[in-house]
Amino acid sequence: MQDKAPLLKETPTDHPITEIIENRWSPRVFSDAPVTATDLYSLFEAGRWAASCNNWQPWNIVYGIKGSEAYDRIFDCLDDFNQQWAQDAPALALAVMDTKNPDGKNNFHALYDLGQYVATMAIQAQSMGIAVHQMAGFDHEKAKSEFQFPEQYHFTTAIAIGHYGGDPSKLPDDLEEMEHGKRSRKPQEEFIFNGDYVKRADIQ
Repeated sequence: MQDKAPLLKETPTDHPITEIIENRWSPRVFSDAPVTATDLYSLFEAGRWAASCNNWQPWNIVYGIKGSEAYDRIFDCLDDFNQQWAQDAPALALAVMDTKNPDGKNNFHALYDLGQYVATMAIQAQSMGIAVHQMAGFDHEKAKSEFQFPEQYHFTTAIAIGHYGGDPSKLPDDLEEMEHGKRSRKPQEEFIFNGDYVKRADIQ
């Protein structure tokens, strides 16, 4: 398969935003271009500078490049649905949070902070023409056991990483259709409040 130009999905924004965010999306196919360790460490470095509560930085990443043992071990933790398309991803990763702060108390902000890490990583990836597709569908407990993390750690997200430009026709029909579909989000008026919360059903 030859590399193809990245598929830019229609993003009907209501207000101006930077192109880095406007053009970011989560494909299920990737180009033949490899993702190198150098590429990945730039992504991980970007995440490293994300904000976190008290600068505790509760994030951890397990990664593997296709063809490596680590990649195969991550892949084996994915559910069947994600395995059917992620098998061609040049790199796979798992996002893991430490649920305790340095004093051993519960860190209630750890999940939020890990999300900021991965979001920052994804924006860095977009600037490099690399796509990041996050997945909830994997065996969290199997991953923790497989990679020998202590009990206080929680595996939250699997991540497929690769360059834009793959061939959607390789996918099952339903997934191929999703690759071409228009992006959508809730309108701001459904979740932005300039004051008290109001149920939208109460608004006439």
